Amino acid sequence: MPLKIIPAKSIPAVADVVAMPFTTELGTPEMLRVLVAKDADALLAQGFAGRSDQVAITAGAKGRTLVYIGVGPRASVDPDRLRRFGAQASRAAKRSKHLAVDVRALFTDLNAPDRIAGAQALTEGLVLGSYRFVEFKSKPSKLTLTTAAVVVRGSDRISAAIAEGAAIGAAQNFARDLVNRPGGTLTPAALAEEARLIARREGLSIKVLGRAQIERMRLGGLLGVNRGSTQDPRFVEISYDPPAASVGTLALVGKGITFDSGGLSIKTGEGMMTMKMDMGGAAAVLGFFAAVRAVAPACRVVGYLPMTDNMSDGDAMRPGDVLTMRNGTTVEVLNTDAEGRLILADALCLASEAKPDAIVDLATLTGAVEIALGSRIAAVLGNDDTFRGEVEKAAVRAGERMWPLPLPADYRPYLDSDVADLRNISKGRGGGTITAGLFLKEFVADGIAWAHIDIAGTAWWAEGENAENSNGGTGYGVRLLLELARTFNPPRRTKTRARS
Repeated sequence: MPLKIIPAKSIPAVADVVAMPFTTELGTPEMLRVLVAKDADALLAQGFAGRSDQVAITAGAKGRTLVYIGVGPRASVDPDRLRRFGAQASRAAKRSKHLAVDVRALFTDLNAPDRIAGAQALTEGLVLGSYRFVEFKSKPSKLTLTTAAVVVRGSDRISAAIAEGAAIGAAQNFARDLVNRPGGTLTPAALAEEARLIARREGLSIKVLGRAQIERMRLGGLLGVNRGSTQDPRFVEISYDPPAASVGTLALVGKGITFDSGGLSIKTGEGMMTMKMDMGGAAAVLGFFAAVRAVAPACRVVGYLPMTDNMSDGDAMRPGDVLTMRNGTTVEVLNTDAEGRLILADALCLASEAKPDAIVDLATLTGAVEIALGSRIAAVLGNDDTFRGEVEKAAVRAGERMWPLPLPADYRPYLDSDVADLRNISKGRGGGTITAGLFLKEFVADGIAWAHIDIAGTAWWAEGENAENSNGGTGYGVRLLLELARTFNPPRRTKTRARS
């Protein structure tokens, strides 16, 4: 059951855990003795000083547990810090039933916009911190937390921000569920069915294409990757139309490789262990649509999701094979483990044909991005500096980290093939994330602003519980896509240019 979040003006009597944020200014021995006289000695004995991420627990009256969480210097408290606070509060209360987070004192000197953004982020953290994936546990550990009250003085706008934060957190958890499901369970057909369920629940338009329709659509990249599979491919187009006149159209493309063995260019055993996460881009796009009505952007949004696994059956795609993409471009496949760009090529062609104002694709595309940026920062590349900058700003506001990489023109010849228009891997060993981006750029129509987000490092977390993260799928991208759509301003339709 998802965690129920309620706004409150005082601590509910049923709350058996109360969590409170403390800044370093309030965590001095002198201030603790004034503010929490009964607990001051216990907090000081635990070394509590209000520093960021410190958590101290004491026993309150009538069996209630009090949780003190450090948020660092007052000047550094922002939505990201409040999201972490919410997640830490949920984790501390996971074996209780009713949690209250009392932020009245902290919010008193925030201006109205900061209170609204803070309430939303705090609520997202509460929901994300409560996440557990127990679908396949025969005896899942008992987690009893059912409600969390956000205790804050505020207006209807605060309550609306809390409701929106709860919806966004639930959507990100939904994306995490998809990524965490095994590839043998979440087949292309099963993933497409999840898209149908979201569309039905949210009142969205959807088209699901099977093999025959995919063949008629000439999606040669998707069909080529699927050749080694016993599971038929799917292609999903899902769309949201705003209630009022649209301010433009944003296209979202998500890589949906439900399991990646590498094909005939097979991965190592260790390299395959987490490859159920190779549909993290499609999961993020579906997470976006799960919360799109709650955020209610003014733009039209269309999602394009190619879905298949990458296996090595008897007729699997071979190194040296040549595929013809949707737009007629031929591609020599020299490594079957560079398959994501092949299915994205078809999706980018279809998105371009619809002539949206901008396209964003998300994909667990290259191991090189994790070498360059680690597991906490995604790469963003694009053909339009201004639009790419808007994507970066949305990511900052949403609390999802990314860093820009270039698309230099003099790297493009690395993709020239002797027998086809393109090769699917670079002739050189370096710059793998960049050359993959240059490959995708070939399938975006001129004049359409496009940004590519490589989430190969950020889609999966393997560092243990850490605030809003737990081992497994992260749902990275859901928040930034929702924020981008909320603030979407159609780029000018000029010839797209990016710095080299």
